[in-house]
Amino acid sequence: MQKILFATGNINKVIEVRKVLAHLPYEIISLKDLGIDYDIPETGGTLEENATIKSKYLAERYPDYHIISEDTGLEIDALDGAPGVITARYGGPEKDAIQNMNKVLAELSNKEDRSGQFRTIISHIYQGVETQHEGIVRGRMAKELSGNNGFGYDPIFIPEGYEKSFANLGDDVKKSMSHRSRAVTKLVESLE
Repeated sequence: MQKILFATGNINKVIEVRKVLAHLPYEIISLKDLGIDYDIPETGGTLEENATIKSKYLAERYPDYHIISEDTGLEIDALDGAPGVITARYGGPEKDAIQNMNKVLAELSNKEDRSGQFRTIISHIYQGVETQHEGIVRGRMAKELSGNNGFGYDPIFIPEGYEKSFANLGDDVKKSMSHRSRAVTKLVESLE
């Protein structure tokens, strides 16, 4: 079984990707599985650049593994695509989901247009060759936090075709249609 090193310490992301790739002959390992307990700096100006930076960093250190990394941004139309590349730290220098969501809700408080999207870019490097895979899910921002499932902005993101937030819909619904799942599905097609 070949190993895929996923450049994340976020166990929620690892679980989501493991579910999508469960039928393939790959073992998904995370940074924590290798004893890496630091974040790889994301110094790019776009999601694409950040995904590449992380995968190249690991590909240089673990050349025998498939390497995947991802960067995800919440892109809100009325905020000109913000928070975008700084989604994880939108509310301040720390990764604090509540601060992030509260800032978004405050900035949208007098806006009628609450539409936006989650966009994920996955970078895959194997034997020095990189491919990128994009996944997008459109939706709108709720007016308040709702639900206990998921992570990140899930309590305020309502995907198209639904009236409840990702945090209310549960893991199975999210897995079937999320931005990350859509990007991973394209990765699967590439691996197969």
